Amino acid sequence: MSGNRYRLDDLLTLMSVLRDEQQGCPWDVKQNWDSIVPHTLEEAYEVADAIERRAFDELPGELGDLLFQVVYYSQFASEEARFDFHDVVHDVTVKMVRRHPHVFPDGILSSRRMDTPAAEVTTSRVKHRWESLKAEERAQREATSVLDDVPRTLPALSRAAKLSKRAATVGFDWPDSQGVFDKIREELAEVEEAMAAGHHDQACEEVGDLLFAVVNLSRTLKADPERCLRDTNAKFEYRFRYLESVLQAEGLQPGEVSLERMERHWQAAKRQSSNTDIPRTQDNVTQEEGTK
Repeated sequence: MSGNRYRLDDLLTLMSVLRDEQQGCPWDVKQNWDSIVPHTLEEAYEVADAIERRAFDELPGELGDLLFQVVYYSQFASEEARFDFHDVVHDVTVKMVRRHPHVFPDGILSSRRMDTPAAEVTTSRVKHRWESLKAEERAQREATSVLDDVPRTLPALSRAAKLSKRAATVGFDWPDSQGVFDKIREELAEVEEAMAAGHHDQACEEVGDLLFAVVNLSRTLKADPERCLRDTNAKFEYRFRYLESVLQAEGLQPGEVSLERMERHWQAAKRQSSNTDIPRTQDNVTQEEGTK
């Protein structure tokens, strides 16, 4: 430890001790690659939640929890003589240097671009180069599809957006947003037909198709569908809690009043929410460079 502050090497030591079968923690010793994955996903969402709430006082702790997940996997790998944390740092640094030739022209961390100011390197240029480099990396991995490295564990909305975006890079896309609107209407009609015919399983499948089409609409807006839906969730939660609080003040619960009465309170909540700062995601646009 240096002074009163722990450093990265101390965190690696901590993990090594926790995993020690003689001196460590029984819970940590029992963990494996698969058992930690749910915790990793949870920690990532908690980081996103803290950022969206602008809870920056909580963020160091949440980022630390997420970093701890990386250290966990690195410890598993070290125990199995596969790789260690330092390999993780090295590999990601090499990859990021390679993917940013407009910043590191000689392909090494110490190099700097002197001829073109950063402000003159357009986002579209960066995006095009980024996708080209990722395509080259997929080719080197002998990928058989442009969809190969889209993680299956992503939330469904995010994965749908990535799948459709990746397909669009090879020309599989609507020429304009009108085509997406037409597709949404087509899928909605198919949901209605399946429900009218009493075909439950088919209706569920058609709902999936409808959701996928709506995700494509968000892509045409350069909006993240996950963020769009989280914002709507926050809006719905605020309005419903408002409805509950008004009814509670009257000594009632939602289930004890008519739908018409709840609707009146809901409309009041909508008017109230227009003047209230509901926690929302910031800058709801997709990252131009894609996932790094």
